Amino acid sequence: SNIERLRNIGISAHIDSGKTTLTERVLFYTGRINQIHEVRGKDNVGAKMDSMELEREKGITIQSAATYAAWKDYNFNIIDTPGHVDFTIEVERALRVLDGAVLVLCAVSGVQSQTITVDRQMKRYNVPRICFINKMDRAGANPWKVVEALRTKLKMHAAALEIPMGAEDNFQGVVDLLKWKALYFEGVDGVNVVERDIPEEYLELAKTKRAELFEHLAEVDETMSDMFIMEENPTGEELAAAVRRATTNHKFIPVMMGSAIKNKGVQPLLDAICSYLPNPSEVNNTALDIKQDEAKVTLSSSEKDPFVGLAFKLEEGRFGQLTYMRVYQGTLRRGGFISNVKNDKKVKVPRLVRMHADELEDVDEIGPGEICAMFGVDCSSGDTFTDGALRYTMSSMFVPNPVISLSIKPKGKETPNFSKALNRFQKEDPTFKVHVDSETKETIISGMGELHLEIYVERMRREYTVECVTGKPQVAFRETIQDAAKFNYTHKKQSGGAGQYGRVQGFIEPAEANEEGVDAFFENRVVGGNIPTNYIPACEKGFREGMQKGFLIGHPITGVRMVLEDGAAHAVDSSELAFKIATINAFKDAYMKSSPVIMEPIMKVDITAPTEFQGAVIGGINKRKGTIVDTESGEDYFSCVAEVSLNSMFGYASEIRGQSQGKGEFTMEYLRHQKVLPQEQIELIKAHQKKLKDEQK
Repeated sequence: SNIERLRNIGISAHIDSGKTTLTERVLFYTGRINQIHEVRGKDNVGAKMDSMELEREKGITIQSAATYAAWKDYNFNIIDTPGHVDFTIEVERALRVLDGAVLVLCAVSGVQSQTITVDRQMKRYNVPRICFINKMDRAGANPWKVVEALRTKLKMHAAALEIPMGAEDNFQGVVDLLKWKALYFEGVDGVNVVERDIPEEYLELAKTKRAELFEHLAEVDETMSDMFIMEENPTGEELAAAVRRATTNHKFIPVMMGSAIKNKGVQPLLDAICSYLPNPSEVNNTALDIKQDEAKVTLSSSEKDPFVGLAFKLEEGRFGQLTYMRVYQGTLRRGGFISNVKNDKKVKVPRLVRMHADELEDVDEIGPGEICAMFGVDCSSGDTFTDGALRYTMSSMFVPNPVISLSIKPKGKETPNFSKALNRFQKEDPTFKVHVDSETKETIISGMGELHLEIYVERMRREYTVECVTGKPQVAFRETIQDAAKFNYTHKKQSGGAGQYGRVQGFIEPAEANEEGVDAFFENRVVGGNIPTNYIPACEKGFREGMQKGFLIGHPITGVRMVLEDGAAHAVDSSELAFKIATINAFKDAYMKSSPVIMEPIMKVDITAPTEFQGAVIGGINKRKGTIVDTESGEDYFSCVAEVSLNSMFGYASEIRGQSQGKGEFTMEYLRHQKVLPQEQIELIKAHQKKLKDEQK
């Protein structure tokens, strides 16, 4: 297949801007599906891309399935990207393998906070994008307001390549400003695109908007800029060439418009993807060479070079584990051997398939820039594979630490499916973590937000038929000390049989984390063998155990150095256990004297809502003891950035819906840990002690 005619694109948007419907239409016009199904379908089929039932119900797209489609003489791989912020790891993974993207915006609500987040991620991965303004048939549709917002909020040069003919109920079609023709979508499901002369009533607007397009291109493209100064009038072809140059150089966003649900404007968008987004060989992909201390190397898009590919997504299919692979260099063949760079394991590729949402098509080999799925290859997502001679890694994808956790257990009796599901989810999603609490023996899951964890509990029920009971979400508190304090503690027990004896003396002090992020240090300064050296590791073990469960509220302690200076042992009664217990108790005594404090995670919260609700929303943040860092008011929407403790953010999703008639949305990400207020510390400790009492009953 010809690499110049290949496009790897993502369709990306915030919730409910009509993304899945648009993807469905794209698949329909490219001939891969025979009927169109609505997302929240009356016919209960649900859109093709949302391959998990759960998404069908919530109407949110979670799993990014890669779908193969053909349009005219081009081939597309469409990577379906999730739009909700709790799934950003999926979004970032998808962006890593894309060469270009379509940003879907709603003609009514325009640029929202989620759009800005997704756009920021696209900038980070250098993904050129086209914008599609959807829902032109909706009441209140105003594409020009949206184009203006793209310029001000995303700070990008953007201009429309089309103008709408009519809007809302009266939306007829679009005028193509480059071809200078009116386009109508006729026949069943709008399959026939008919070109006619531009109706008289739209000529004036078309001229204005074509001039505006020329002006914006003149600011980002040299050829256009020269023509603009010379007052020459570019042809449609010259404008199109400039749009392509400026878009692939990340300087410009071309804007298309239409209504996916009314089957209008989708085919010109497909043409625009072919015309303005880059093919894989035009994108500069780099890897890190492990043999040369992770030096950057540029990959070639030749099929003759040694193979390099990235496993960007895992799915448990009906036929075993599916691994989605993007080839960056060389060729991947069925029956060939490839090597996982992470552990140097050689694996044979038993079967290669191209995916169409959930139907498969077998292939023998795929070349650079192509995407397919492999069966029967065991790995984690984010692993790089090569031919075995090269030791390249496609850079680890950046993974944030989880901020919220909750206990989870199966209702009724334990089944093997419970742990099977948890193992699989962890493998698929590096931001989802599972551990067992050493004391309560509860299974704890942690992740990036309430919705993130809810989805997994729900998937457990759906895919593994395990009903689960979850505890109240717990915030990842930490404890630390503010002052140094001395300890001198003797542990002795004499009650028939072997006694126990150990004395430890020294001090603890606050410590900063080093480069590796380690912030718990144990130092042995005992001289003259007052504590025999074989007991020192037991002392350190006591300290490390103490660090895992703080003495205020049982959360991990961070930022402490313990220095052991002296002690005493008994020839018969001393043992490792005695010194471990002595150290834990010594640590506890000193800890309580060192002004210990509780630290809580502070989140950066981005809120966007209609301006009329600004008072209510800001009042709500103040009530949750948040600090407003930045606000920005547009004519219809305002946005604000606040710093709020995660502990105060529970239930915020439904609160903001209530405050803004369902029109507000927010995203949050972890910023840092900071001290809780003194009053709050007292309450947290009280609650913890009550919990301990209740457990003893």
